[in-house]
Amino acid sequence: MQNTYNNPIVLERADPWVYKHQDGWYYFMGSVPGYQTLELRRAKSLNELGSAEAVTIWHAHETGNMSQLIWAPEIHYIQGKWYIYFAASDHSDIRDQHHHHRMFVIENEQANPFEGEWVEKGQIVTQFESFSLDATTFEHQGKLYYVWAQLDPRIPGNSNLYISEMANPWTLTGKQTLLTIPEYDWEKIGFWVNEGPAVIKRNGKIFITYSGSATDENYAMGLLWADDTSDLLDGFSWHKSQEPVFVSSEKNQQYGPGHNSFTRNEADTEDVLIFHARPEKNKVGDPLDNPNRHANAQVFSWDEKGFPQFGEPAPYKEKELVK
Repeated sequence: MQNTYNNPIVLERADPWVYKHQDGWYYFMGSVPGYQTLELRRAKSLNELGSAEAVTIWHAHETGNMSQLIWAPEIHYIQGKWYIYFAASDHSDIRDQHHHHRMFVIENEQANPFEGEWVEKGQIVTQFESFSLDATTFEHQGKLYYVWAQLDPRIPGNSNLYISEMANPWTLTGKQTLLTIPEYDWEKIGFWVNEGPAVIKRNGKIFITYSGSATDENYAMGLLWADDTSDLLDGFSWHKSQEPVFVSSEKNQQYGPGHNSFTRNEADTEDVLIFHARPEKNKVGDPLDNPNRHANAQVFSWDEKGFPQFGEPAPYKEKELVK
């Protein structure tokens, strides 16, 4: 598929989230290297996000469970207010024993999210306390839903995906439904992972993409779906592709594509996949310590059955930027 964007659209921003608001701006967030800040930028086009001013709107605490490893922020506009969901952890000595990552949310009631005050609404409390991260939200048939990744110590692996209804943008209510666990070989390379969910509603279905395996070149995207008239809190409503739907491209030198979000193109005529990928395989050490995951934008299509067709990650237009 022809790539119409000047990829990478933003350098060194993993877990990219793009939200196209009713004001015509694209709002962008991602994990900032050093993992100490929440950074927001906006532009009128996806190609302009890389050069847009990046504003730090929140900084990690000095101590406590919001002091380290600030990961995967998402900005949402819900019921007339702005919300940012993100994961954070405690100091390494403490988190290894007790906390590790938990999910948090901040709120801004101003029409312009660069103005006013971001108020901490606290931790998103799930039905059991454990490693949890990568939350996203969506509205459907008058209800607000929350989808996230969490470790269940009773299930082998690092994280599974769950869904719950929300009483308000910072509180879960009712039952917590397991959506998927790492079960296929492609989800269990390096780590047993299902994480980074993103939701798109099309063609009478609700689709959830997610990412699996370690964050190196083995990282890849999977797909869940349910009929949009079904009970979304019933695990039997959901179906899962056995094969990944978006994987590394040796030919195009794009490795470990994943942790995506969805938006629309500037003319509002096509769907766009936002994802991070590396321009080379991880050579040594923990891939999380390598900042070379860059944000990309790529138009995708739909097949005759109404399912997304992502193709393969397109090559960078300006490769010298990312060597």
